[in-house]
Amino acid sequence: MNYAATLAVLVVLAFWFPLSERLGAQLGIPEAVVASTLGALMTFGLAALIVREQVNRHRAHMANLTAARAQVMAEPEDPRSYFLNGEHLAAMLLRVGRRREAAEVIDRYARLGGARESEIIRLQEALSSAERRQRRARGGHA
Repeated sequence: MNYAATLAVLVVLAFWFPLSERLGAQLGIPEAVVASTLGALMTFGLAALIVREQVNRHRAHMANLTAARAQVMAEPEDPRSYFLNGEHLAAMLLRVGRRREAAEVIDRYARLGGARESEIIRLQEALSSAERRQRRARGGHA
């Protein structure tokens, strides 16, 4: 089911909620049963929308990551090729949890002649922060 269809189902459920409640009362179905059933359907719809949004956001991140990698592969010696839409490739990798690959990218970027020292330090701090968060999540000490 695509986004428009999911939204249409939710709109129909919201519109028909009072009518369904009256119809259920006329048929002898308790109001609580009708309300809880429609509430469950609306909760399911909301959950589907949230999951769909997260999947679409992840796809967009992965598409940007793929484009940034291709850009770096095309011009590995150009420090500007490590940026896509103002975001560094290593920062993108850290956002999706790929710390090892981000560390390699930071090292390669640091070896370039035109790389900015402030950017290298910021990326190394972001990497350290991600590693500390992972250690804490695993139950280790920071």
